Amino acid sequence: MLTHLSVRHFATVDQLELEPETGLTVISGETGAGKSVIIDALSLTLGERADSAVVRPGCERAEVLATFHLGDNPSARAWLAERELDDGDECLLRRTVRADGRSRAYINGTPTPLTEVRELGEHLISIHSQHEHQALLRKDTHRALLDSLAEAGDLAAEVREAWRHWQRARRAHDDALASAREQSERQELLRFQLEELDALALAEGELAELEQEQQRLGNAEALIRLCQQAVTALYDGEDNTINDHLGQVSHWVEEARASDDALAGVFDTVESARLQVEAAAEDLRHYLEKLDLDPERLNQVEERLGQAYSLARKHRLRPEELVEHHRKLAGEADTLEHFDEHLEALASAERAAHDTYLGHAQALGRRRRDAATTLTREVQKQLKALGMKAARLETVVEEGKPGPDGLEEVEFRFSANPGQPPRPLAKVASGGELSRVSLAIQVICARNLTVPSLVFDEVDVGVGGGVAEIVGRLLRELGGHAQVLCITHQPQVAAQGHQHWQVHKLQGKDTTHTRIQPLDEGARVEEVARMLGGVEITASTRAHAREMLDKGQRVA
Repeated sequence: MLTHLSVRHFATVDQLELEPETGLTVISGETGAGKSVIIDALSLTLGERADSAVVRPGCERAEVLATFHLGDNPSARAWLAERELDDGDECLLRRTVRADGRSRAYINGTPTPLTEVRELGEHLISIHSQHEHQALLRKDTHRALLDSLAEAGDLAAEVREAWRHWQRARRAHDDALASAREQSERQELLRFQLEELDALALAEGELAELEQEQQRLGNAEALIRLCQQAVTALYDGEDNTINDHLGQVSHWVEEARASDDALAGVFDTVESARLQVEAAAEDLRHYLEKLDLDPERLNQVEERLGQAYSLARKHRLRPEELVEHHRKLAGEADTLEHFDEHLEALASAERAAHDTYLGHAQALGRRRRDAATTLTREVQKQLKALGMKAARLETVVEEGKPGPDGLEEVEFRFSANPGQPPRPLAKVASGGELSRVSLAIQVICARNLTVPSLVFDEVDVGVGGGVAEIVGRLLRELGGHAQVLCITHQPQVAAQGHQHWQVHKLQGKDTTHTRIQPLDEGARVEEVARMLGGVEITASTRAHAREMLDKGQRVA
């Protein structure tokens, strides 16, 4: 649940600190006092898009912090632990917005993308807007609400994934069937290409070895001459070889060492050099023994290289890619040789993917139909309580085309008067009726939500009198097993709250400040009296307000 909300330099708020409790907390105030600022600030921490307009004029940035206790929220704890963002039973969401429009979001002090913040927010709190009843005009909203009531969110996600898997398998099968018509021509071309590549039979790494051998054979005369000169200069010359010079230097240093042992290291170095010269000369002799002038072998190497280069140009490849290309074509030819088996494997994969999708979708359909019966029955009760005794709302689940959302079309159908058959909600419900239907559905679905906190932003708009009192009772009932915050203009709703906050605006010559404060018993009487209306709050108005509060607080 939400335990603390801190708002700084946000819209008309300079600084605001709230500590919501369990139960129903009602928030009231004059029109334009800034009640919606609280919802806007909370929405910002939950990943809503940022706008520089929310930054209080004259300030560098706006900042909102929301702290949640996760003691009874295993799904949120698991989500955080999976991403290594957990910090015990507390979760702190922080959002900043700069005056230039840039914003940043944090989860427990770690910068986090907004998509992940929104994902976490779905585990923490659910906000129901006063305009949410407009969403009831869309059939996809009907399906989403029904899935929420059925607690079928995970199953619906499995259906969507199974649908995507089936479609990928179907496309692969269709593509293979289409390519089967070109199979014969492709096989003939592959047969011709493989005959050439098989004839060449170029081995892995052979091309580099041939090029190196060509380089050596083509320059054999120069290599022999240069190596012989090197051996002569190093060791085999009659006199003045490098070995002779090093021997003389070694003799001189050895004599000098007799007078100063510090030259021992120099002597060792010279001797090492002499031995290395001798070894180099020996290596050159061995090299010369293997190095022959072989024009015939050179011709063979150049002919094979020419074949490889010509075939590479023909296939539009680099010569070093020929071996891999050969392997790839051989694999493709093998696949085409067994194409019927390949088609059957793809068809089998498509059937398996379809069966998996169908199994998940049918299970979801059963859950939806069971939930539709429950929703229709429960909404009917709530509509009567909300003063719509003759109204009927049916949750219709009809067979539709298979799709990512399952096998059914879900639609709410409504009749406001006896004798009138239910028709699509969007075509027959007035604005006031939509508002009440929306509230009834939201209250019923909210009972099945796994999030521990619910926010209702003036969902009681368009109702009053006894109906408003029923709305308050419904919200108070919800507050018995979840934390509920409700912004309201209705005194009948405000009287039902376990706690009551008042929002008011202070305006100076050049500044405007929004303030919010919890109300004690006496202040609640005054606020409910104000909400009851009238130019002047009289003793009878206060008595009426006190009576409403006493009655509201007696409700279980």
